[in-house]
Amino acid sequence: MGRGPSVKRMMMWGLAILVLGLAALALWLYTPDRPRAALEAAYLRAPADLVDVAGVRLHLRDEGPKTARAVVLLHGIGSSLHTFDDWAKGLVPRYRVIRYDLPGAGLSGPDPEALYSDERAVAQLLAVLDHLGVARATLAGNSIGGRLAWRFAAAHPDRVEGLILIAPDGYASPGFDYGKPPAVPAVLEAMRFALPKWALRPNIAAAYADPARLTDAVLERYHALLLAPGNRAAMLDRMRQTVLVPPEPFLRGITVPVLLLWGQEDAMIPVANAQDYLAELPDARLVTLPGVGHVPQEEAPDESLAPVLEFLD
Repeated sequence: MGRGPSVKRMMMWGLAILVLGLAALALWLYTPDRPRAALEAAYLRAPADLVDVAGVRLHLRDEGPKTARAVVLLHGIGSSLHTFDDWAKGLVPRYRVIRYDLPGAGLSGPDPEALYSDERAVAQLLAVLDHLGVARATLAGNSIGGRLAWRFAAAHPDRVEGLILIAPDGYASPGFDYGKPPAVPAVLEAMRFALPKWALRPNIAAAYADPARLTDAVLERYHALLLAPGNRAAMLDRMRQTVLVPPEPFLRGITVPVLLLWGQEDAMIPVANAQDYLAELPDARLVTLPGVGHVPQEEAPDESLAPVLEFLD
């Protein structure tokens, strides 16, 4: 009888310590949004780069001679137009280089209707070209940006001069079936509230063949822009609304020249996938990059830009 209250007190103390520990852990992991003004001060080149297109506030850069051949650069999920910074430097002297943050990414605002399907993205790209008065362009896209590029080319062939597909997404893979959205793991849902930089690093590093090439500045940029108000929710919405369709009927109808650019050490979308594209695209050639991963434009910008310039010439 005398031991009962003591055991209860110990259990209550243990529970209190557990609750305090969990609260401390939650507080340590909690990652609030960053003020948009601070992000714009760090990553916005000029206020004029924020434009309203089709009801969405876009971060858009339009550089180079306005009468030159237009090249549109499309980034992948969780990224921003800054992923093409080094390529842009090499392209701008000779081409009109257009790049923008997809809605709910980088410094672009979320879609007001929270719509992030491929069809919505294709319509957004068409609106960007119309807004800028660009009749035809070469589209270059990395990962899901590549998928959006070939989807656009299939839907609007009269607006496309060529395609540069950089490890493009689009074919089904484990966990990503045709005709249905993928299940978003609970751990990803938690990033709405907790996204410390140390937890993000391995996810970004996985896109590199050599993780040592991921600089602190690039990691900070990824992390900071993911913390822009609304961006984490938008990324999760984009994932939930992604419904893959068999690419073959789309690819077969694309008659413009296509450059497939792939890192040989891509661990996210293996270079073997390139053969599927080569089998369907009527006019495509493949360039592979040894010792390079999923984001050649970041990991090996000079090496990866060389075949792009050759293709454009």
